[in-house]
Amino acid sequence: MAADGPRLIVVDDDASIRDALRDYLVRHGYHVRVADGAAALDRLMAEMPADLVVLDWMMPGEDGLSVCRRLADAEVAVLMLSALGSPPDRVIGLEVGADDYLAKPFDPRELLARVRALLRRSRRLPASGGAGAEGYGFDGWTLHLDTRVLRAPDAAEVVLTAGEFALLRALVEAAGRVLDRERLMRLTHGDAAEPFDRAIDLAVSRLRRKLAQAHAGADALIQTLRGVGYRFAAPVRRL
Repeated sequence: MAADGPRLIVVDDDASIRDALRDYLVRHGYHVRVADGAAALDRLMAEMPADLVVLDWMMPGEDGLSVCRRLADAEVAVLMLSALGSPPDRVIGLEVGADDYLAKPFDPRELLARVRALLRRSRRLPASGGAGAEGYGFDGWTLHLDTRVLRAPDAAEVVLTAGEFALLRALVEAAGRVLDRERLMRLTHGDAAEPFDRAIDLAVSRLRRKLAQAHAGADALIQTLRGVGYRFAAPVRRL
């Protein structure tokens, strides 16, 4: 096990799948633990937080969708695995908070590419570096890049998933410009992402909901240009 690599947990009730994924990911430099279900995952997370959870949908007891809902407010990326690969199934997985979705059977190399993309976007440091790249302020909000913390105008922290943080950052950094879904997909999921318009629409919807819950009317910060894409409406300043 790679002790110093990014920390992953593979959750699957099929021992052959979770052990094969563990061995494959360890060979590529990751620190990997395995769990056979929700209860085991909870124990591992209590012992040591993870950077990313590879989570099977179809498990006995508490299924992956329920687990994903519980993880939605944790600072951990979730890659959902499922034998259900139709667009409606993918929509459900993404809607409950998964950052990415991969249908079984899959090529391990594709899983590795998606893991890398999720970790890159969740750990991405300020692109320009140095002073002035610590974060952004807009309409009373602050988005801190180094700590990945979003604070509402009343200074309360708004917990974002890795995917939500990446999406908000992409929109804020392009404030005033329209970003189409394909561009947002690349910015938030990496080049390995499979084009899927509904994934972006659902992610924007979840982000708007969190903003509005934290501060009334804040969902209007993200404008929809029907048939074109999305635009961040508020003026943005560097912190």
